[in-house]
Amino acid sequence: MVTMFLFTNLYNSDTYFFTKFLVFLAVLVQGYYLYNYVEKSNREIVHFLESIHYDDFTNTYPEKKNGSSQASLHHEFNEILKKFREIRADKEAQHQYLRTIVQHIGIGIITFDQLGEVQIINNAAKKLLDVKLIKNINQIGKTFPTLLESFSDLKTGGRDLVKISKNGDEIQLAIYAIELSLLGKAFKLVSIQNIQSELEEKEMEAWQNLIRVLTHEIMNSVTPISSLAATVETELDEFQKSGAEVSELRTDQIEDFYLSVKTIHNRSESLIKFVSDFRNMTRIKLPALEEVKIAEIIDHVTMLLKPDFEKNSIETNISIKPDLSVMLDKEQIEQVVINVVKNAVQALAAGEKDGKALTITAMNGESGGTFIRIVDNGVGIEEDALKKIFIPFFTTKKNGSGIGLSLSKQIMRNHGGSISALSQMGEGTEFILKFPG
Repeated sequence: MVTMFLFTNLYNSDTYFFTKFLVFLAVLVQGYYLYNYVEKSNREIVHFLESIHYDDFTNTYPEKKNGSSQASLHHEFNEILKKFREIRADKEAQHQYLRTIVQHIGIGIITFDQLGEVQIINNAAKKLLDVKLIKNINQIGKTFPTLLESFSDLKTGGRDLVKISKNGDEIQLAIYAIELSLLGKAFKLVSIQNIQSELEEKEMEAWQNLIRVLTHEIMNSVTPISSLAATVETELDEFQKSGAEVSELRTDQIEDFYLSVKTIHNRSESLIKFVSDFRNMTRIKLPALEEVKIAEIIDHVTMLLKPDFEKNSIETNISIKPDLSVMLDKEQIEQVVINVVKNAVQALAAGEKDGKALTITAMNGESGGTFIRIVDNGVGIEEDALKKIFIPFFTTKKNGSGIGLSLSKQIMRNHGGSISALSQMGEGTEFILKFPG
């Protein structure tokens, strides 16, 4: 500025041309260096922003401790780049940590996009599918077509059970899927778990429980039949060896024979009924689904069992929205509700407390589905018995068949729902019927 001021004064004076030229040349040189100085700062800023844009945080800027603005600028550049390096190192460490977890977890995990391109497949999934490398999910369709179909059909929260044959063995896989979006691109994450051993263990446990109950019921009928038949056989054999005539039988002997045969007949009828009940368990029809209002079912059941409520002084409390409806088989679900309510009535009748109450409510769940709750304040169910109440032919009642709740469980499973029970001795029992949403 001083030089330009000097040049302006010289330009309007009678000074020699050479002097004017030298001052003008000094203006040009100083302007050039000033321009370069400003451009240098701009280039450094552009270079700094490009480093951030391309994730290149290796650059550093010289810091001169002269207190200049450029030194301060370089210091701040270096601090920002250092912070970015720390953030990237932290992100990479977290990514590596999560990747290690994904690769070493025992459940198979696969992620793929809408075109089937695989982003992640962990070691467990490779082992289950017996593959070393897979780039597109459609590649598994050649070996496991049903599995590929399940992957394609499942939506967020969807579950499926798929049987596949691997090395001559049949294994059961549990599939769970979730759809997600990342940066506007849709992906699907699928988990695969081999539950064959768990199923076999549960199947063996179920068979053992069933066999235990079957042998108990059969022995209860066959043992007295065999004992009475042997007794009658022994007495008739002794009577025949004595050479006596039938007319010589005493009245008390005839009565004994009659009672023995009658008992054998009754126990035989009981055994036939037991076998018939067992056979009926395998003949449950698939539900004929239709939209039915829950209130209609509950009203019908309470009307049927109203005499039992009055006989045992049971107060009923029903809270159901009139328009609450579910897709179900009305006849089958009515049978389920009748089984549960009858059990509640018997539990209340067995108690001696005042204020016997049965509460029935129905509502939609927050996370989907519809629930029917049947609660009584009866004697409750012991913890050991509570674990077995859905096992066929298990019963805690003297005259119970033990098939009501097991049939109810099968019916609810056929509806895609479930039935469960909670109980506390002396407080009461709650049965929960859940229907899919």
